[in-house]
Amino acid sequence: MLKSMHKSERLLQLVNILKSRRFAITANELTSKLQVSQRTIYRDIQHLQSSGVLVEGEAGTGYLITDHDLPPMMFTLEELQALLLGSKIVSA
Repeated sequence: MLKSMHKSERLLQLVNILKSRRFAITANELTSKLQVSQRTIYRDIQHLQSSGVLVEGEAGTGYLITDHDLPPMMFTLEELQALLLGSKIVSA
């Protein structure tokens, strides 16, 4: 059985996949790579777009990050958990 992934981890993986590609990748391909539903991919793409990540594309055609000047997003699981905890404390 696969270990479920936190949303923040999945979003970082999604950004890294999109950044590493020269051509659009479909939601169906992303579902196999991230092992989630297409609906989750669509929601994650929408979340990234609303957060300011320049993801282009749409359902049925595929997605691509157009701005390759994004900072690297490499965090360990412990760092991600610390960031999540810190954001929860600040929002409270």
